[in-house]
Amino acid sequence: MISSQILQNTLDELNTITRVDFILTDTHANLVASTLPEEEVPESAILQFAESPADSQVVQGAHFFKVFDDKKLEFVLVAQGTSKDAYMLGRVAVSQIQNLIIAYKERFDKNNYIQNLLLDNLLSIDIYNRARKLHIDTEVRRIVYVIETKYEKDNTAMEIVKGLFGNRTKDFITAVDERSIILVQELGENEGYKEIEKTAHMLRDMLNSEAMSSVKIAYGTIVDEIRQVSRSYKEARMALDVGKIFYTEKAVIAYNTLGIGRLIYQLPLPLCEMFMKEVFTAESPESFDEETLATINKFFENNLNVSETARQLYIHRNTLVYRLEKLQKSTGLDIRVFEDAMTFKIAMMVVNYMKFMERNN
Repeated sequence: MISSQILQNTLDELNTITRVDFILTDTHANLVASTLPEEEVPESAILQFAESPADSQVVQGAHFFKVFDDKKLEFVLVAQGTSKDAYMLGRVAVSQIQNLIIAYKERFDKNNYIQNLLLDNLLSIDIYNRARKLHIDTEVRRIVYVIETKYEKDNTAMEIVKGLFGNRTKDFITAVDERSIILVQELGENEGYKEIEKTAHMLRDMLNSEAMSSVKIAYGTIVDEIRQVSRSYKEARMALDVGKIFYTEKAVIAYNTLGIGRLIYQLPLPLCEMFMKEVFTAESPESFDEETLATINKFFENNLNVSETARQLYIHRNTLVYRLEKLQKSTGLDIRVFEDAMTFKIAMMVVNYMKFMERNN
C-alpha cells in the first residue's frame, strides 16, 4: 500500500506549482494527506459524496473527486475552488495519485514475484506468465547476491543497498528472512565474474563503513533466463554456509570458487562419521589442544615446509619435528608425507562441517 507520506509529498508539490489546496481522505473521511489544517476537512460532505454515484461533484465551494484503485473506491480528493482551473487541476491530481497507486502496486507485486521465484514457489507456467504481466525480461543474464547482516532487520543496510541499486529498474532487492538482503542483478553482455566480484567487494566496503555492520556476501553463478534465478540463489546460500565452515576469513564468497568445501558440504553426516572412524582409529582432531591445531594449520599454510613453519612459530626446527612425530603416533598420520597431509586436511574440514551441522540442527 502506498504510504501517506508519499501522498502528502505529492499534494505539497502540486500545491506549490498550482497554488490550489488539496485534501485527500479515505472513504470514511479519515485524513490521509492535506495542504490545509485538519479542522478544515469537510467530513460530512465527503461521506455523502463517497456514497453518491457521481465520480466528481462541486460541494461547498470545492471540487470533489473519487480516486479508484482497479475500479474500487480508494480515496476522496477535494480541490479547493469552483473554477474550471480548479476542476482541471483536481483531475491532474487524481491522475497523479492513481498512477502512484499503480506504480506502488507493481513494485509490491514484483517484490512478491521475486521472493516466490527465489523460493521455488511458482509453477513453470506462472513464472513466465507473471513475468510478462509485470514487464520483467525472461531471457537476460542475471546473478544473485546474498548479503548476510550482523543484526536482524538491518534497515540501514537495506536502505544503503537500495540507494546503490534501487534506481536500476531491472535489478531487484528483497529479503526472505530477517538476516539477509538479496540482490538480483541484471548483467550486461560483457559483464562477467570479474565485475561481479568487484560489485560484491564494493557492497561489502560500503556496508561496513556506512552501516557500521560486518557483513558477509556470497553470490551464485550467472544464469541466462528467469527460471534459473532460484538456482543462483541456492548456490549463493550454499556459498554463504560453506564460507562460514571452511573459509571464515573471507567476507566475499563465490559459489564457483568453493572447491572441495562444496563437495564436503553435500556429504551425508553418517558417511562423514564413517570416514572419521576409518581415518582416526585412535585420537580424533576434536581432542587436539590449541597448540597442536596452531602447529598443524601453520604447517599447511607453508606447504609442508618444516623450516619455514618453525621460523614463523618461533620454535626450533627439532621442536616442530618432535610435535609432528607426536601427532603421527597419536593419529597414525604423518602430515610431512603428502598423501597423509591430504587425508588429514580433508578430515579437518569434515570435522568443521560436522560441528557446523550439529550447531544448526
